[in-house]
Amino acid sequence: MSRNTPSTPRTAADLPHLWLPYTQMQTAPFPVEAVSTSGSRITLADGHALVDGVAAWWTACHGYSHPHIHEALLRQAERMPHVMFGGMVHDPAIRLAARLAAMLPGDLDRVFFTDSGSVAMEVAIKMAVQYHINRGTEGRTKILSFRGGYHGDTLGMMAICDPEEGMHSLFAGVLPEQVLADLPVDADSLTRLEALLAERGDSIAAMVTEPLVQGAGGMLFHDPEVLRRLRELCDRHGILLVLDEIFTGFGRTGTMFACEQAGIVPDIVALSKALTGGTMALAATVARRGVFEAFLSDSAGHALMHGPTFMANPLACAVANASLDLFGSEPRLEQVAAISAQLARELEPCRTLPGVRDVRVLGAIGVVELEALDDPDALRRAFVERGVWIRPFRNIVYLTPAFTITPEELAHLTTAIVDVLRERA
Repeated sequence: MSRNTPSTPRTAADLPHLWLPYTQMQTAPFPVEAVSTSGSRITLADGHALVDGVAAWWTACHGYSHPHIHEALLRQAERMPHVMFGGMVHDPAIRLAARLAAMLPGDLDRVFFTDSGSVAMEVAIKMAVQYHINRGTEGRTKILSFRGGYHGDTLGMMAICDPEEGMHSLFAGVLPEQVLADLPVDADSLTRLEALLAERGDSIAAMVTEPLVQGAGGMLFHDPEVLRRLRELCDRHGILLVLDEIFTGFGRTGTMFACEQAGIVPDIVALSKALTGGTMALAATVARRGVFEAFLSDSAGHALMHGPTFMANPLACAVANASLDLFGSEPRLEQVAAISAQLARELEPCRTLPGVRDVRVLGAIGVVELEALDDPDALRRAFVERGVWIRPFRNIVYLTPAFTITPEELAHLTTAIVDVLRERA
């Protein structure tokens, strides 16, 4: 009997050639098909429109199809869609690097472009380890990261993600062993981290964390004071502080960069996602002046030997420049503040529902944490039926909308969450 008879619902495995991310293809429901986007809406092949609650995996901060970004893309496509970045440079990249350096705090002013957040973090770690090698410091080869953290799916990044979160546990025997600790959120965890650094600090090249929000770890929030503690500990032990602002950068937490709320300057920061307003793949690893200067030498061996083929793609740089224009010409941070207030107000009724552990909001991030999430696919289907695109994971239902979403569209999202969770309570 055919697997596509009416009594047998289609699954993702019925797609003839695609292999989807984070998906058990044999059992996952057949995905919805998008055909167009505009603002905060996704139109499906069946004609229905969904209000997008996750902004294309946290990237489409200006909403979809913003005309200023599209115009920049078209102009650049007519002029030069791509050119190698080895031995050549171009104006879109030169302008973008200068603008990022001017926006970031302190002397974060050397920009290395890549094409994904995970690779940007790989480059950050490579920079950190080679920084110590170039300075003649022996033995600093380990990376310290934190439980609840997530930094990407490439091999190097899997090694510094929280192994207990399960997604990469199959590779435990393959990955290099790094150093894992608890974030110093209280006196006890701070004491444990200080003891670990006293014992192993001289073997650690870099300390890596997501500032204010551990995103894929479950939208776990921490206070800016935690970042100040990490900065002080890194300074005390000669360790580079690497911040993964791939999710938090460009206004998501209420300030342009999350580290601003702590008043600190990391040694290296990784950026991606909203960098191009959700239009093109682009990432950047930005280092402080002192880190960059450790690579300057008469010896070719001191150079950073890394160079993705599509590094600093002119199309991506052009749309990133257009995205930065919009942060200057349109009231993005004010919009984030308004979204934050509305999320806090409209998600609060979830707090009294059975099975809800917590409700929390930071900037344009709203989270309903559940005691358990047994069937995320069923929740996703229920949300689609209500005309919204919300993608629960782990034990959370969350919203990270475009900053340009209307109050009515946002209310549609929050109402759907309250109603669906109430029905399933």
